[in-house]
Amino acid sequence: MSIEVKICGLTTAETAHAAAGAGASYLGFMFFEPSPRHLTFGAARRLNPDLPDGPERIGVFVNANDRFIAEAIDAIDLTWLQLHGSETPEEVARLKDKHSLPVIKAVGVSEPADIEQASAYYDIADAMLFDAKPPKGAALPGGNAVSFPWHIMQEASLPEKWLLAGGLTPDNIAEAVKLSQASILDVSSGVESEPGIKSIPAIEAFLRAAKAVS
Repeated sequence: MSIEVKICGLTTAETAHAAAGAGASYLGFMFFEPSPRHLTFGAARRLNPDLPDGPERIGVFVNANDRFIAEAIDAIDLTWLQLHGSETPEEVARLKDKHSLPVIKAVGVSEPADIEQASAYYDIADAMLFDAKPPKGAALPGGNAVSFPWHIMQEASLPEKWLLAGGLTPDNIAEAVKLSQASILDVSSGVESEPGIKSIPAIEAFLRAAKAVS
């Protein structure tokens, strides 16, 4: 099984090129102000010309409106939308049609029932992202460096394309893949030296580890 990787929360050309050079299939950019990984539109426009070709560019949004999403798409030439808020299946379908881009719908998971409820999106979203539910009181819907019981994915009804996120690091990739049977991994805080600051050695280590279990 070949493992694909999304490096999320990128804010610099240097780390984006490191991710692409090490084999990342997807680069994620966060458009959510409370996040330490947030990109302003101005920063995204400045970053855009220096980004590597090849990997898909995914914009991460949390209950964003049409104008906000459209401006982000224009700023950094996004090829996917990732919806990480409380968007309903109807809203996911509308945004997908409105912006003419494929959509990843993220859902928080702590038990099998959470995965079952997510099935309402399977016929609408182009991919699902299963992330750990944020800790009580957390300000962010993801990037909290916590995981969920990965083994519950094996017994769940899953869509054709899905990503695993939550608490992933270079050291636990092999276990995560073994227990969940995921083929696409999404990492953000697990390759940082501090919140919002990506570590090139950690990015490279994560991708080496992913290739080792492929």
